[in-house]
Amino acid sequence: MGAIPAQRESVACASDVSARDGDALPHAPAHAHATFSGGPLAPGSARALLRAAFTEWAELALPGTELLTDRQADDAVVVVSELVTNAVIHAGTDVELDCRLEAHTGALVVEVLDHHPSRAPRDGDPEPSYGTPEYGRGLRLVAALAETWGITYRTGSKTVWAQLPAGGKEALDGIQAYAGDRAHDRALRVAGILAPESPPSRAPVPPAPVARGGQDRDWLNRGALSFLAEASDLLAGQLDENLVAALAGQLIVPRLADWCAVWLEDEVAGRWGSPRPGEAESGTGWGEGGVSGPRLARVWHCSETRIEDLRRALEKEPPGTGPDHPGPVPFPWPGEALGPHGTLGSALAYRLTAGGRPLGTLVIGRAGLVSFPDEITGLVEDLSRRVALAIGAARQYARQATISAVLQRGLLPGAVAEIPGVRSALVYEPCDKGGPSGDFYDLFPAGDGRWCFAVGDVQGKGPEAAVVIGLARPWLRLLAREGYRVADVLDRLNQLLLDDATEAADAAARALASAGGRPMNPGDGPQTRFLSLLYGELAPFDGGVRCTLASAGHPLPLLLGSGGEVRTAARPQTLLGVVEDETYTSETFELRPGDSLLCVTDGVTERRSGSRLFDDEDGLADALAGCAGLDAELIAERIRRLVHEFGARPPEDDLALLVLQAE
Repeated sequence: MGAIPAQRESVACASDVSARDGDALPHAPAHAHATFSGGPLAPGSARALLRAAFTEWAELALPGTELLTDRQADDAVVVVSELVTNAVIHAGTDVELDCRLEAHTGALVVEVLDHHPSRAPRDGDPEPSYGTPEYGRGLRLVAALAETWGITYRTGSKTVWAQLPAGGKEALDGIQAYAGDRAHDRALRVAGILAPESPPSRAPVPPAPVARGGQDRDWLNRGALSFLAEASDLLAGQLDENLVAALAGQLIVPRLADWCAVWLEDEVAGRWGSPRPGEAESGTGWGEGGVSGPRLARVWHCSETRIEDLRRALEKEPPGTGPDHPGPVPFPWPGEALGPHGTLGSALAYRLTAGGRPLGTLVIGRAGLVSFPDEITGLVEDLSRRVALAIGAARQYARQATISAVLQRGLLPGAVAEIPGVRSALVYEPCDKGGPSGDFYDLFPAGDGRWCFAVGDVQGKGPEAAVVIGLARPWLRLLAREGYRVADVLDRLNQLLLDDATEAADAAARALASAGGRPMNPGDGPQTRFLSLLYGELAPFDGGVRCTLASAGHPLPLLLGSGGEVRTAARPQTLLGVVEDETYTSETFELRPGDSLLCVTDGVTERRSGSRLFDDEDGLADALAGCAGLDAELIAERIRRLVHEFGARPPEDDLALLVLQAE
């Protein structure tokens, strides 16, 4: 592909449709526009929008639709998929799609806008045959399918546009964009299997499907492109390896094969052909070395009545593809399981590998074939790479989730202490279920008839926040049990966050992130970790509870009296870890029977609904006032419910609240 065309203004774009002098258009121009978030679902959403728009234009008989062909529409879907994918990967911002049909020429103009104008569209170096493509064919494909294309730069945005001629370009261009020097007739045979005109027959099919002619033939030439693009989107959104295996079966059967099976390799077995720790090499498994076989995760057949028989047959003879066979290898045909009409056929096994690690095996089979055509084996090999990437990502997510769960359990108390004369209720909802939260809480006995509580929020999330919480909670308990007053505890914790302990926390966080697969910048160095904290001490006495507390950069606690009055119970002070030698002060008051103290993190006060926050105009105080007469558990549940109902979307921040009520 030559140099990427670019221009500073949109003069090269097709002009908007306008009526000729004296000719009024019967309908508005055919036009579609939408904005998508810059995530992995954007390309699929863009394709769906475009297809729906084409259908609606045709139903309304909008100007120019009489010139719109199926081939041109499918070209546009592929081009939009590539441009949106490029914008998501290389710009990382929201993406705007605009498509319009020129009424008088029948040309389709598509524009994809992102908000990172300094990054030019990229079309990477050609991949080697053994590479693992993670997305489509990029701008080479756009150039092959478009009549003309270019880039429009504006302040704060960049638009990549393409104009597709009426009827589409010659079919051979699109095929070569995908298959390079593959023959034209091979691509036609692939398309015939990918998108048959009628439901696939259960009877054996000839090894070389007959290519169809005319306009359908040109459209089918691009079936492989759309298939791989949509398969990539579907697989990339899955975080469970078993679901990936199930989707692989649905993608392959019946488009490419009559049946398929996916085996998943146990990660404990480090390499193919290496026994698991503690296992004897008994020879009962597959592969050299007698390793116990992988798990048969999914079996799929175009006839559901054959699935169980096929599963039983495959479980007896797992695949034996090893490291010496990087490509597909023949697999024994399970004729008995497929009945009298399926006794002859061809099957291939593909090893699933990602990041140099074996993950499993994909086996496909088709009745009536002596051997699979090359174009089918190549297409399934492309798909198997995407399946392997999705399985690897799902396992990486599972490992990270396990690490995070272990961390989270270690960062929070195993149980909330029971305080004589005080009822307590806690709500704790981390926003990211797969990573450590930045919010934490604690309620523990400090000796001498004292109980201490804390509600805190660390700057950031993930491993870095986890390490800071792992330092702060033990220090809080230690200082409290050593008899330090509330203000003194904050003084010393502030100094701890400013000392070398923070540097150690950053180093540990980097190591943890690397172990979990999170890339770290080489220049990352020690950074101060800010901590907002509400810390207090409770001392029950006859007739009530004496409470001493201090707030360091934290949402102020609210005191609900038995008569329904609400007031703040502390004054604002500086965040911990910001100012060296800062001196903190505390407030002391009494909780009388029926009084309730509400402590929250900013996930409550800053809950957003449009431009409004939950605590705007004393929203939290008003909500608490409406809880007069309720016990601690009902107060906590009501505040939680009101926070969730405040916005249409789920909360985007961690949420923690603690209610302490004198009995």
